[in-house]
Amino acid sequence: MFTGIIQEKGEFVRKMKGNNKYQLEISAESVLKNVKTGDSIAVNGVCLTVVDFSDNYFRADVMPETLKATNLGQLARGDIVNLEQALRPDDFIGGHFVTGHIDDTAEVKKVFTEQNAKIIKMELSAEIEKYIVKKGSVAINGVSLTVMEIEDDLMTISLIPETWSETNLAALSVGDKVNIETDMLGKYIYKMLKREENQEKKSKISKDFLAENGFI
Repeated sequence: MFTGIIQEKGEFVRKMKGNNKYQLEISAESVLKNVKTGDSIAVNGVCLTVVDFSDNYFRADVMPETLKATNLGQLARGDIVNLEQALRPDDFIGGHFVTGHIDDTAEVKKVFTEQNAKIIKMELSAEIEKYIVKKGSVAINGVSLTVMEIEDDLMTISLIPETWSETNLAALSVGDKVNIETDMLGKYIYKMLKREENQEKKSKISKDFLAENGFI
């Protein structure tokens, strides 16, 4: 579990191929404090397990499917990645609960400045657009953000200067892919409502029927 508050910008070093898996090597420093083998670190929002580390780098196993389903597969040497250690019981929660399980990627359509804010517009798939609401929470490349606007399949995010400078979102250009994790509470609520809707369709006794007949 993570909070979406980025602790450090790391640098992608290399990808090493093994038996049916890959290892990613990331250079880092502060995010490695008190780390041990088996700990989780979110890389661009993707929860990865540390399998080897030193004072200035760590390595993590990653499956081919993860590389295909996220923007980790597009990393080139020297690319900047957002890093966050897993949440500890006594940590302050400054963002929102982020699992590190990416729902989909989105394509950046526009990046521009509006007074002191940086605005990013990105195109979402229908699969995740249904979970996103205006003023709701979303994690983009692991960064906890508030949705400024959502219209059809286009989501707009506004970034304060601090977030812009302290994450890799400042390096985004039109056409880039970002990792998206929607708010898990929204997903649970959506599923419960869909289940309730399906149950009502199966039953002749609906909420409307009960209301019309004075039961509720």
